[in-house]
Amino acid sequence: MLWSGWGDPAKAADLPEPIRTLLGDLLGVRPPRSEAATLGEVRLPPVALPAPVVDELRGLVGADHVRLDDETRVRHTRGKSTPDLLRMRAGDGSDAPDAVVLPACHDEVLAVLAACAAHRVAVVPFGGGTSVVGGLVASRRGFAGVIALDLARLDRLVSVDAESMVAELEPGMRAPRAERLLAAHGFTLGHFPQSFEYATLGGFAAARSSGQASAGHGRFDDMVVGMTVATPRGTLDLGRAPRSAAGPDLRQVMLGSEGAFGVITSLRLRVRPVPAERVYEGWRFASFTEGSAALRTLAQRDAAPTVLRLSDETETMIGLARPGEIGASPGGAGCLAITGYEGTSAEVSARRERATALLSELGGVPAGTEPGRAWEHGRYSAPYLRDALLAAGATVETLETAGFWSNLPRLYDAVRLSLSASLGSPLVMCHISHVYGTGASLYFTVVTAQTGDPLGQWEAAKRAANEAIARAGGTISHHHGVGRDHREAHAAEIGELGVEILRGVKDRLDPEGVLNPGVLLAAKEPAG
Repeated sequence: MLWSGWGDPAKAADLPEPIRTLLGDLLGVRPPRSEAATLGEVRLPPVALPAPVVDELRGLVGADHVRLDDETRVRHTRGKSTPDLLRMRAGDGSDAPDAVVLPACHDEVLAVLAACAAHRVAVVPFGGGTSVVGGLVASRRGFAGVIALDLARLDRLVSVDAESMVAELEPGMRAPRAERLLAAHGFTLGHFPQSFEYATLGGFAAARSSGQASAGHGRFDDMVVGMTVATPRGTLDLGRAPRSAAGPDLRQVMLGSEGAFGVITSLRLRVRPVPAERVYEGWRFASFTEGSAALRTLAQRDAAPTVLRLSDETETMIGLARPGEIGASPGGAGCLAITGYEGTSAEVSARRERATALLSELGGVPAGTEPGRAWEHGRYSAPYLRDALLAAGATVETLETAGFWSNLPRLYDAVRLSLSASLGSPLVMCHISHVYGTGASLYFTVVTAQTGDPLGQWEAAKRAANEAIARAGGTISHHHGVGRDHREAHAAEIGELGVEILRGVKDRLDPEGVLNPGVLLAAKEPAG
C-alpha cells in the first residue's frame, strides 16, 4: 500500500476539472505551496532498540523477519487518517517504529511479547495499517524502544466446519484473500468495509469493524464466535459455543481492544453461503428526513435489504454517493439511497419485493439499478479521492458516530454546526450506512481549504465535533474505533469507573504496559 496515501499507487487519479473548479470557487482551495516528500526524504529517528534486544528477537522469529531498514520502518509508520497522511507528506517520520517484527505463529507472538515485556519495549500490533484514529502510534516515554508486530505471516485458512458454518482463519490475512479461500468452499464472510482491499481480519476484530452489508450480515464482531489471543501473561482461548451463559463474555473484552490487551492470533468466524445473486439499486427521497424515516421503517419491520445507505442532500448533490464517478455527472436533487439484495434468486426476489413496496409507500422514487451498479463499482474509491483532494490543497477528513433514531436529527445537526463553526464555510456531507431497529450511524465527510497549519486546523475541528457528539448524546465511534484520537472522548463516554475497569484488565494482562501504549487508554507514567 502507498506509504503516504491510500491503496495501490497505480489507482491514484487526479481530480476531475469540475471538482477543481468547485473547490476553488466554493471553498477557496489553492494548490499547496510545496510538493509532498518522497519516501527517501522522510526524516526518521535513529533506531533506539538496544542491539541485544534485536539479537534476541532475531533468535525468536528468524533474522530475516526482524527488519530495521528505513523503507520498512516508513511503511509501518502511523495509519491512514488525514493527520497521519499530512505528517507523512511533510516527511515527518518521527513516529516510526525502531524495528518491524514478523512472527509466523501463536507461539512466536507469545515469545516476542514476553521478550518485549522483559526489556520494556513497546509493541504496536500491525495488520493492514488502515487505522484512521491514531491506532498505530505508541507512546515511547519510559520504553527502551518500539516495534511494529506485523502479522502478515499469520495468513492461513486453518479449517472450515461446513456443518456449523464456522471457519478458522489467522488474523494477518487480508479480506480479499479470505474471500477467495472461503469461496473455494462455497462460503463468504460478507464483510465489505471501505478498507476491504487492504484491511486484515485481525484488524476488523480489534476495531469492531462494520461492513457495507451490515444491514443484512451484521458487524464483524457479530461474526466472531471464538478467538485465540496472545498476551504478555499467556494465552486466552475464547469461545466454545455460539452463545453461552457462563459468565461475562470475554470475547467482548478483546473485540475493540485495538491491541492494547493482547494480540489476536486466530479467529473462528461465522460464514455464509456465497450468494447466487446480488442486485443493487437506487432510490430518491425528497429530503434526508424523509429518507431516514424510510430506513427506520425498513429496519424496524425487519425488511432491511442486505445493503442500505442514504446520502444527505449535499452528498447527493456532489455525487459522493458514487465516488468512482464523482465529477462525471451531477448527483441530482434530493437524497440518494442505495439498496442491495444478496442470496438465492428466490430470497432476493422476495426481499426486494417487500422493501420496494415499503419504500414506495414511504415516499421513495425508484431510480433503477444504474445508481446501484455505480455505487458497487466505486465503493472502495473514496480514500483515493481523499488523497487527490489533499494533493490539491484541501483538508478533507471523515468522522462517524451513531445514535438512537429519536436523537439522530439532533446529532446530525450538532456535528454539522460544529464543523461549520470551526472551519468557517466547509463542505459537510453525511450518509447513513448502518441501520438497526433502534438507531443508525452517521458518517460525515468534510472538505475545506487548507490553512498554513492544516494539522492544527483539523485538530481544532475534530475536537469541536467530538464535543458536539458528546453533548448531543451520540457515541464517539460506531466503527472507526478509539485509537489515540478518541481516547479522551471515550473516557468521558464510559466514565471514570469504566476507565478503571479497562485499566484493570490491561494491568492484569499487560503488567508492563507494553501493548500499544497510549491507544484506547492513556499510557501509564513510568515509575520514578
